[in-house]
Amino acid sequence: MNPYVRDRITRKLDTLSDERLYQVLDYIEFLESKYAEKSAPVANLFTRFAEGVEDKLRAGGVAVSTVSETMGFLNKAMGVLNGVAQTTMTVAGDVVNAAKTAADQVGAPPPAAAPSSTASSTGTTPSAITGTQPAPLGVPPAPPSAAA
Repeated sequence: MNPYVRDRITRKLDTLSDERLYQVLDYIEFLESKYAEKSAPVANLFTRFAEGVEDKLRAGGVAVSTVSETMGFLNKAMGVLNGVAQTTMTVAGDVVNAAKTAADQVGAPPPAAAPSSTASSTGTTPSAITGTQPAPLGVPPAPPSAAA
């Protein structure tokens, strides 16, 4: 979109009341449905929800001031939820990085690593090499015998 036209439209819209702005929005949506050359960008889930609430309130004949106030509250709530989602993504990334660092420090193999080449090339298992059998799940291993 031409930035000069956008600025001019914004200046004109700033002079209108909320009721007239909704009329402008309706007209823009009408023009979009008839003449749009490309599809509008897909809005995120929170935005689609808020716009749906706004449309229902307007269709129900709710006063424009009430719709505006409700949308203000919804926008604040969406800001909080977006912040929570962003923080959750950051924390999850930090946890993954910490786990990778801990695994590197311990020397653990990466999650998708193949077994060691010595055991796989000889066909032996660690228990065959040590002569011990692994303990069943949930049972701690026996202490080494004094005879060894």
